[in-house]
Amino acid sequence: MTLAAIILATLAAGIGSVWVAALLMGAGLRGGGGSVGPQRLLSLAAGALLATAFMHLLPEAFESHVDAHDLFATLLVGLVFFFLLDKAELWHHGHEHNHGALPANGHGTTGHDHAVAVQQRHDHDQAHSHDHSHHHGSKAGGWAVLTGDSVHCFGDGILIASAFMADMRLGVIAAFSVLAHEVPHHMGDLVVLRQTSPNRRMALVKVSLAGAVTALGGLVGYFLVGQLHDWLPYFLVVASSSFVYVALADLIPQLQKRLSAPETLTQIVWLLVGMGLVMLVSGAAHVH
Repeated sequence: MTLAAIILATLAAGIGSVWVAALLMGAGLRGGGGSVGPQRLLSLAAGALLATAFMHLLPEAFESHVDAHDLFATLLVGLVFFFLLDKAELWHHGHEHNHGALPANGHGTTGHDHAVAVQQRHDHDQAHSHDHSHHHGSKAGGWAVLTGDSVHCFGDGILIASAFMADMRLGVIAAFSVLAHEVPHHMGDLVVLRQTSPNRRMALVKVSLAGAVTALGGLVGYFLVGQLHDWLPYFLVVASSSFVYVALADLIPQLQKRLSAPETLTQIVWLLVGMGLVMLVSGAAHVH
């Protein structure tokens, strides 16, 4: 039962986020003027991740018999680990830039890509590929995006499986949070793939296949966590550190810009909506 739930949830999070991103882009909502532009999606995703980490994953971990000092140490190590992964990824791509041609604007990303590329983050062993540095003019750039996205999704699957092994309700919440923060990420991936290939449908298929790797990560996570059940609280804390790092280091900094009062209020509202949706999903899962 648990394994079936993990597979369904990881497929929903991995592939569902790709299709939601495609629908938003198809409806013309990826620009700043749309009713659900990237900034609002970033706010929603940040709220969902923070609420999941602080209201669900961490409390579940601290309800175990593991010493609180050890769990806090794990949280600290996790945050530093993801920071170092980001630094390594930035150094790697900076090295590539010094040996390759850049587009005319000297950045390697479109304006919209810059709004979402920072989310193609950390490897969390998870390997979230931070700043894919999309080389739009080459097929190699498209394959680099797909490779990084696949490893990224594999890590998400392990995190979701860890949450399900602790509690079914927690797994549903984690899957929802992953789906929420992957939508703007996949919007960036689709932009890149559509520029490296004229076939939009094929671009969607490729990113969907990368998203399906989430289920593979969930399968591996199920057996990994099952064999190491005593380490489950640590898995949950690592998952929390991943969510907190993504929200505070990748998403929220993109929201910290000078805006008008109405725009600032809109950001806050969408941040609260993200938190509220996590609470809503939690309540619904608890009822069932």
